[in-house]
Amino acid sequence: MKEEVIKLIKQEAEAISAIPVTDEYEKAVKIIKNRVHNLNGKLVASGMGKAGQIALNIATTFSSTGTPAVFIHPSDAQHGDLGVIQPNDVLLLISNSGKTREILELVNLVDNLYKEIPILVITGNPDSDLSKIANAVLFTGNPDEVCTLGLTPSTSTTTMTVIGDVLVVLMMKEIGFTNEEYAKRHHGGYLGDKSRTQALLLQINK
Repeated sequence: MKEEVIKLIKQEAEAISAIPVTDEYEKAVKIIKNRVHNLNGKLVASGMGKAGQIALNIATTFSSTGTPAVFIHPSDAQHGDLGVIQPNDVLLLISNSGKTREILELVNLVDNLYKEIPILVITGNPDSDLSKIANAVLFTGNPDEVCTLGLTPSTSTTTMTVIGDVLVVLMMKEIGFTNEEYAKRHHGGYLGDKSRTQALLLQINK
């Protein structure tokens, strides 16, 4: 059992190390900064199934680190939730195949509501229809799943999560997000206490 665990962890780690690093990251960060921080829009993340859960996590992490973001379920968007989208927003869409029907439909719905909202895509298929209409494509490297059937989203969602973390940290640096600002957004729990303590110590040491 231990050998199997080591093997699985190694496979996941290798998939992370193999994520292609391209200029698309810089392009994505510039788009997010312009739409959210310069034009007062927000990041709207979406995905279906497991990819949707990753999108939700990315959105909440962005919001807690100074970049307003929301998650919209692609199916719920067809029943009124599309109204959360505003002209200066940016879409972050996650689809391993790049062919997810609900996500492609969401793109059409948004385009019908507001033209020319930029689209960022995290995908395992850079040649998909979704990738072709994106303003920036962040490729996972399309790793093999550790699932014994090769089907269950596992390694693919690991790489999606890492790419999301990278975007968040790049944006924090881009906007100069501080301990003090973090503390304003975290009033409860361990992280709230820790961030306020860090902010206080930084003020004392100035």
